[in-house]
Amino acid sequence: MPGGRIAALGATLDLHHGLLRILLCGLRGLYGKSGLVAASLHGSSETITFSRDIAPIVVDRCGSCHRPGGAAPFSLLTYADVKQRTTQIADVTRRGFMPPWKSEPGYGEFVGQKRLSPAEIALIGRWVAHEAPEGDPSDLPKLPRWPEGWQLGTPDVIVTFPEYTLGPDGTDAFRIFVLPVPIDSTRFVKGLEFRPGNSRVVHHANIRIDPTPTSRSLDEQDPDPGYDGLIAHTAVYPDGHFFGWTPGQLPTLLPKGMAWRLERSADLVVQVHMRPSGKVERVQPTIGLFLASDPPERTPAMLRLGRQNIDIPAGDAAYTIEDSYVLPVDVEVYAVQPHAHYRARDVRGWATLPDGSRKWLIFIKDWDFRWQHVYRPVAPIVLPKGTTLAMRFTYDNSAENPRNPQRPPRRAVWGQRSSDEMGDLWIQVLTRDTRDLAALTRAFRPKVLAEDIVGYEMVIRSDPENAALHDDVAMLYLDLGRADEAVRHFQTSLRLNPQLAAAHYNLATALSVAGRLDEAIREYEEALRINPGYAKAHNNLASVLMSQGELDEAIRHGREALRLNPDNPEAHFTMSRALERQGDIQGAIAHAREALRLKPGWEPARAQVESLRAKLAKSGIRDQGAGTIKPDDLYL
Repeated sequence: MPGGRIAALGATLDLHHGLLRILLCGLRGLYGKSGLVAASLHGSSETITFSRDIAPIVVDRCGSCHRPGGAAPFSLLTYADVKQRTTQIADVTRRGFMPPWKSEPGYGEFVGQKRLSPAEIALIGRWVAHEAPEGDPSDLPKLPRWPEGWQLGTPDVIVTFPEYTLGPDGTDAFRIFVLPVPIDSTRFVKGLEFRPGNSRVVHHANIRIDPTPTSRSLDEQDPDPGYDGLIAHTAVYPDGHFFGWTPGQLPTLLPKGMAWRLERSADLVVQVHMRPSGKVERVQPTIGLFLASDPPERTPAMLRLGRQNIDIPAGDAAYTIEDSYVLPVDVEVYAVQPHAHYRARDVRGWATLPDGSRKWLIFIKDWDFRWQHVYRPVAPIVLPKGTTLAMRFTYDNSAENPRNPQRPPRRAVWGQRSSDEMGDLWIQVLTRDTRDLAALTRAFRPKVLAEDIVGYEMVIRSDPENAALHDDVAMLYLDLGRADEAVRHFQTSLRLNPQLAAAHYNLATALSVAGRLDEAIREYEEALRINPGYAKAHNNLASVLMSQGELDEAIRHGREALRLNPDNPEAHFTMSRALERQGDIQGAIAHAREALRLKPGWEPARAQVESLRAKLAKSGIRDQGAGTIKPDDLYL
C-alpha cells in the first residue's frame, strides 16, 4: 500500500513481555493427527502427562518461535520450561488469547491456520488441574529441525536499518525508516523476510516501496534515523502484494510467475511499531530479499475498503463503520488483511454475489491490535463481475473495553497513532488478464484517493500548520482533478514556507491545472528566482508559456531545462511541441524520439513521433532521422 501511535490491560498486561507470546507460532493444523486423538482418549481414562500428551501440542504449535534462537523471548521445548507457566498457559488457551489466531472457525479456511480445538484446550486444562505431571521422558516427541537464522534461506540482498535508540518510557512509537536497496538494475523479488532486530520491543512492521524521492526527503528532514508522521502517499504496496511482519507470521516465497518488480532507484519504506520496555533499547532490524530470475507473469491488484472519517464519542460501545464496492470484473481473492487499532472489537468482511449468495472473506469477533495477520485462503475465492465486496467494523470506546488505550475513554478519531483509530480491509485479488487488471485499477483508484483525502483532512484539522500534510492532500486532489482544492492547500503550504522554491512550484502546477495561467507563470518565475537551477520549474514554465503563445521564451526555458537535466523525457517532449509550433519539424521529431528513447512505450511521445512523421511525409520533406528508428521501435 503505503499505513499510527495500550494502556491498562488488567491482568493480561504482564503477559505481553512474558506469556503474551506463549504458543506464538506455528499452529500447523494438528486437527486429526493420531497423536492428539490418542491424547484426547488418554485424558478420559488415564493420567495426562506432558511427555505423551502435552509436548506434541507445544512442540508443533509453539516450537518454531519458542525455542533457543527463536523469535519469542523464551523457550517452551522442555517440561521445565512449560511447568513454570502452567497456570498462565491454561488461562490464555481457555480464553482463546493464545495461540494468536483470531479468525472465527467456520468463516473461511486459511493457510497456516493457528487454532486449538476445544478438545485440545480441555486436555491442557485437565493436565494443569491435575498438577501437570511430567510422565515418561521416553514418550517425548522428536524435535523437528528448525532453520537457523533466515527462515527462507540465504537472501540475495540484505538491507540493514540504521540503529535506532528507543527511550525507556512513553507510549507506542511508530518510526518510519526509508532504506535504499543495494541493486544496480531492475530486479524481480519472489520473497521478503523481516527480522525485527529486537523482539522485546518491536511489535510489528508495515513495508512498502516508494519509487519517488518523497519518503527519502521526509527522512532527511529528521536528524535521527527514520522519521515520525504519516507514510507518504507515494509509498505503496508494489504490484498488488502485502508486505509486513507480526510475531509468529512466517515469511513465504511467491509462486513462479508472481514476483514483483523492484526498480533500482526505489526505496523500502518501513513503519516499525515499537513499545518501550522500561529501559533504553537498541533497535536495528534487517530485511532479506529473495530474487527471481524471470519477470512476473501475473500481477495482483490490492483493493482497500474502509473509512477515514472515524469519530468515536467517548463511551460509545458500538460505533460502526461500513464500506462496499461492486467489482467491475471477475476476480479471485488470494489474501485479506484487516487493520484497526485497540478499540475495534468485531471485524467482518464478505462478498455478496450477483445471485444473492454470500461468501465470507474474514470474521474476527474479538479483534486484538497486537495480533494482526495476512489471511490467505486455502483455495482462492472466486468472485464474478457484479459481486459486492463489503466490510463492517464495530468499535468499543467504553471503559468496559479492557483494550481501550485511554482511561477514562476519550473521543477517538481517525489517525495513524495507536491512540487514534483506523479501519481498513485490504483484499488481494487476481484478475483474468491484464486488460481486466487495468480496468479494475482504473475504476477503483478514484475511490481510494477520495477516502485518503478524507483521512488527510481529518489529520489536518488537528495539525493545521503541517505543510507536508497540505502538500500530500493537494497532490491527491490533483490526482482526482479537483484543482481548486489543490490550490487552496498549496497556498497554505506556501504561507508556511514562503522561501521554499518547491512550494512556489507546487502552487504553480496546481494553478496551471486550474487554468489560472498568469498566476502560474508568476509562481514558476518566483520558484526560479529562489532556485535558478530548478529544472522541473523551467520545463513547466516552458509548457505554460507555449500555451500562451510565447514560443521564444518557452524554447529558452525548455533548453535550460534540458541543459540542467538532459535525460528528462518530459522536457524533450515539451521542446518537441514548442519547436513544432515554431515550424522546426526536424528538430521537433528529434526531441520526440529522444523522449521515447528515455521513456519507452510512453504514449504521448509515441503519438508525437507518428504525427510529426506524417507531417513530414505530407510536406514531401525527407525525414532526416528515419534511418535511426524503426516503425516498431515506437511501440517498445
